[in-house]
Amino acid sequence: MLERGWKSECQQLLELDNPTTTKFNLVTPRSQCPSCKHIISSLENVPVVSYLIQKGKCRHCGISISAQYPLVELFTAALTGFIAFKFGFSWQALFAMILAWSLVTLAMIDFKTTLLPDNITLPMLWLGIITNYFNLFCSLEDSVLGAIFGYLSLWLVFQTFKLITGKEGMGYGDFKLLALLGAWLGWQYLIAIILISSVVGSVIGITLIVTKVLGRDVPTPFGPYLALGGIICLLWGPEVKSILGAF
Repeated sequence: MLERGWKSECQQLLELDNPTTTKFNLVTPRSQCPSCKHIISSLENVPVVSYLIQKGKCRHCGISISAQYPLVELFTAALTGFIAFKFGFSWQALFAMILAWSLVTLAMIDFKTTLLPDNITLPMLWLGIITNYFNLFCSLEDSVLGAIFGYLSLWLVFQTFKLITGKEGMGYGDFKLLALLGAWLGWQYLIAIILISSVVGSVIGITLIVTKVLGRDVPTPFGPYLALGGIICLLWGPEVKSILGAF
């Protein structure tokens, strides 16, 4: 949907022909098998259950379905359940779930496309500030400072790296994602999020290069690791602070 929208905007900007396209949103058209175009019925679209019943294959053509679908569904369900357990029946739990779902979505989009869409990051940034107007996760002052410092910290790293190497080390979407996390959790967690994401990203990146799954010159998205750091700080913020304080 986003890619179609961007392409349409570019065509309009360049004054190119922009033929009428078919309606495409979360409702229309119906989900279909990417191989045989079989329309997926409601019973075939039940999270995890349908995948297991169909043994990971399309019922129509028999092609294998990526395990990504049930894994993401299981992870999101477990994450949602843990948030409900940790925060109880509260506004904090509801908005923590919204943040977690958005981070999972952004992580998967960035992992597959190396893009972090403004359509998600910017509204979520503002929602974080609005949420903390009511002091749900931190004070409004800490939220605003978190958004400012979150963006500027990675922007400065980006500019310094570019000045030294002449290359761009990350995308602007990463700045906005860290600003989003700062707006939700407060500026106090920015260092923890950066440390967690950097360590996890380095370990995974080095492992992929050593095992030759990934080439040295292939760019790897940083967004999924920032999202993971944000989720960890959302769920175990005080514990993370105490560990960092010990050092």
